[in-house]
Amino acid sequence: MLLKKQTVWLLTMLSLVVVLSVYYLTTPEPNPTNMAATGEKEDKQQETVKENPVTTEEKGTDKADGTASKTITTTADDEAFEAMRLEIEDERSRLREELTDVMANTDLPAEERNKAHESIKQLSDVSVKEGMLESLIVSMDYNAALVKIDGDDVNVTVKSDKKLSNAAVVDIINLVSKELDDTLNVAVDFNVSEK
Repeated sequence: MLLKKQTVWLLTMLSLVVVLSVYYLTTPEPNPTNMAATGEKEDKQQETVKENPVTTEEKGTDKADGTASKTITTTADDEAFEAMRLEIEDERSRLREELTDVMANTDLPAEERNKAHESIKQLSDVSVKEGMLESLIVSMDYNAALVKIDGDDVNVTVKSDKKLSNAAVVDIINLVSKELDDTLNVAVDFNVSEK
């Protein structure tokens, strides 16, 4: 009886292997990503961003605390929004890679490797804060948001169906200031979505 159970188990496993092999052989291969072509596309997007001028409409100091400055800017290019996000991600990836190389280098003193580790933690914290702020801004009934934290400067880009009012800009600045206590400069850009 034990021999029959083992035989049934063996046949079941063999049939499973055959089915998986046939599935693997019959599925089409995914197209490999051509990284060189992707880089060219990003370069074209960045050139497009440079060709489309950004117009500044209002500049000033927030009178509530006297430290935060606000800038409202208008752009209407959806590709520019995605290019900015890719640029931020690429920059952070390169920095993380450099810091990881520093951490892996055993010839360096432990202090330098610890500093690199702390910098990686700070990058992760900044990414989490940016994601949280983007979610909060989108929950304020905007199409999309992009937040870039760079030291004391925070650049917020918002996609909206219509032009942002001054009150909406102040709400976004107050939200960012509330979430990031040590923020000094908040710039709010907005993109008008075309339907």
